[in-house]
Amino acid sequence: MIHFVGAGSGGADLITVRGARLLGEANQIIYAGSLVNPEVLQYKSEGCKVLDSASMTLEEVVAAMKEGEARNWQTVRLHTGDPSLYGAIREQMDQLDEAGIPYDVTPGVSSFCGAAAALRAEYTLPDVSQSVIITRMEGRTPVPEGEKLRKMASHGCTMVLFLSTGLLERAQEELMAGGYAPDTPAAIVYKATWPDERVFRCTVSTLAQTARENHITKTALITVGGFLGTEYDRSKLYDPAFTHGFRAGTGQ
Repeated sequence: MIHFVGAGSGGADLITVRGARLLGEANQIIYAGSLVNPEVLQYKSEGCKVLDSASMTLEEVVAAMKEGEARNWQTVRLHTGDPSLYGAIREQMDQLDEAGIPYDVTPGVSSFCGAAAALRAEYTLPDVSQSVIITRMEGRTPVPEGEKLRKMASHGCTMVLFLSTGLLERAQEELMAGGYAPDTPAAIVYKATWPDERVFRCTVSTLAQTARENHITKTALITVGGFLGTEYDRSKLYDPAFTHGFRAGTGQ
């Protein structure tokens, strides 16, 4: 059996209870060493085989999975954050389907959640933004035409950019071309929830400068939007005048 497991956003204790249990039961762990905090491996059992997939190809990863199956092993494929976001798990699952190898997926805490925690922020604020766009700047890997960054920016809602720290000059140009004002609040969150986490608050027009000044070139998320400001409306849910299924409001 192959278990795809989300390792969480960085902190070793942010892996799920199920994920930690599966690591402890595994005979083999294949983990994304360039992204996953190695401290998460503390949950593995003694004698468990560990492979770092940072230098491996898809074919090599799947071959290791097949070898584990031949030995009747439990294999954990450990991905950073939640494996459903930029985890490249679909191509692995398709090959396992072809080989008739069973698998399941254990979700994890995504780094975009970790970034919000680091910022002490709420992405969805009344009368500010009720939507979050998770995307990335186009680089060597293209994005669909309808998902170019400036088109995504035209919505003006909260935006979280993965895999874009090394492309910030272009990213900030695209964000402003799409409609964000130069003074729109923004933040760079480096290694969210890791012990060496750092937060840099800035504006859309100073994203690239902020990254340069602080020597941030990778392993960071870019957040953009009015949710980082100070103005918002109070939630109706906890407004004493608002009536809902669990409470009668006092308003007329």
